[in-house]
Amino acid sequence: MFDLGFSELMVIALVALIVIGPERLPRVARTLGHLAGRLQRYVSDVKADIDREMELDELRKMRDTMHSAASDLQSSFDKEVSKTTSELNAAVEGGAPKAEEAPKAEEPKAVAEAGTEAQVSSPPRSAGSIEENQKRSA
Repeated sequence: MFDLGFSELMVIALVALIVIGPERLPRVARTLGHLAGRLQRYVSDVKADIDREMELDELRKMRDTMHSAASDLQSSFDKEVSKTTSELNAAVEGGAPKAEEAPKAEEPKAVAEAGTEAQVSSPPRSAGSIEENQKRSA
């Protein structure tokens, strides 16, 4: 900010000593120190507020782009769903069999046939178990 060297600070201190006087100089220096500290804190607070506002603005922009992308995706998804629904309804009204009905109609026959085969055939018995049964019955 200001380019003050040691010699310039000495001149300022000498003039302050002459103008203010040796009795009030320490109190004035202390007051100037407090004021300089307050000024630095105020400047740093303003900088932090500006940085926060810039970050919030960037986050708002990002949120808006995400909302627009999500709404675009939602609208394209809705279009595809409605298109598929209309195609399926047209296929059903056109007399084509439903995809769900065809496997269900054949399924009970297959289950019934498998069940009768399982009931008719029994597992083979080993020779040892037949002999044990004959011994028990005798």
